[in-house]
Amino acid sequence: MGSSGRGRALDTYREVIGLTGPLLPGVSFLGRLPTATIQFGSVLLVARTSGSLGAAGLTGGALAVGQVLCGPLVGRLADRHGQRTVVLAFSLANALAITALVCGALAGLATPWLVLLGACAGASVPLVGPLARARLVALARRHKAPEPVVGAALSFESTLDEVSFVLGPALVGLAAVLAHPAHALLAAALLVALCGGAFALHPTAAVTRSAAVRRTGAPGRMPRTVHSLRAALALQGAMFGACQAGITALTERLGRPEQAGLVYAAMGVMSAVAGLAMAAVPARVGLPARWRAATAAAFALSLPLLWTDSLAGLYAVVTVLGVAYAPHLITVFGLTERVVPPARLAEAMAVATSALVAGQALAVAVTGRLAETYGPAAAFGAASLAAALACALALTARTGSYAARETPGHEGVAGRPRTRS
Repeated sequence: MGSSGRGRALDTYREVIGLTGPLLPGVSFLGRLPTATIQFGSVLLVARTSGSLGAAGLTGGALAVGQVLCGPLVGRLADRHGQRTVVLAFSLANALAITALVCGALAGLATPWLVLLGACAGASVPLVGPLARARLVALARRHKAPEPVVGAALSFESTLDEVSFVLGPALVGLAAVLAHPAHALLAAALLVALCGGAFALHPTAAVTRSAAVRRTGAPGRMPRTVHSLRAALALQGAMFGACQAGITALTERLGRPEQAGLVYAAMGVMSAVAGLAMAAVPARVGLPARWRAATAAAFALSLPLLWTDSLAGLYAVVTVLGVAYAPHLITVFGLTERVVPPARLAEAMAVATSALVAGQALAVAVTGRLAETYGPAAAFGAASLAAALACALALTARTGSYAARETPGHEGVAGRPRTRS
């Protein structure tokens, strides 16, 4: 990135922070950190207290299913009633559910009860990440911010997600080594209650409430084009999950299982850097072109994993592969924001996140078994297949469907209809 590109990106991000103030990004980051913590933490906790990997897997799986099924409901409620009440209620409920899961595991409850508690913990996730994304876009539209600022807002939010999903499991792993996984989960419960509540009560929540109050009549139907975007995110989730299974299997084969989290973190850090750099991409490079480029890069960069058989090689290949992940997420969320009715933006962001989580959870379950039976290359092959399907989807999608629409709430600067490539 040249000096002019860096300067343009910094100026754009200053405008983004100007929309929210300096407090909201910190609060939203800490509020979404428990979501990245409880999935891995629940597995470690139940494995430690019950001695059963099967019970741990079922509990973690139930947590993911609960989040996938109830996430769209959280978004729909936020669209209808504003974020303040919805996020506050779910943050407190999630804190109680996580605490109940910890207490149940420490008390040695039977597996069905732990599975039920895990499902409750997943179903009550307040989805701070998707709702923060919807809130920031609403703020940008309210202030008639130019398109680069809207894109930078999505880049910024996706980067916070990337960092949280790298840092969360790392903190859980550290707590498990130094003390007990229960400590990490109880800290997550406290964090979601305090920071989730602070996110809900932040003054910027008023923009979502006022939008809900202004809305009259039907909220608008979701266009069919949104389904291809959700499929793209599910495939990206499958790439995540398959890579996770392959990394775990290869590090175990090499006798270095403790390196798995660090390898995954290296990919996440590179992805976050690439996400921040997206603000420097010229506006003339449209979102459909970015979508195709990101999926093609993910497919091409995933292929070397099939022949990777050393720890150094794994670090190198996975780190480079991270370059494609955040740009794809940012671009698909950007396309989603442009194609859905404004009155259903929070719901659309929540469903998109659920698609990502579902793809990852399913891929981990399937490719984990493949890796056990056929080796790490089988899991990495599944990741490349998911990348190939995502690329084919991006190449064949009807990008004309993302053309500008002259509808209320979809205007650009000075009331002009927004342009889309």
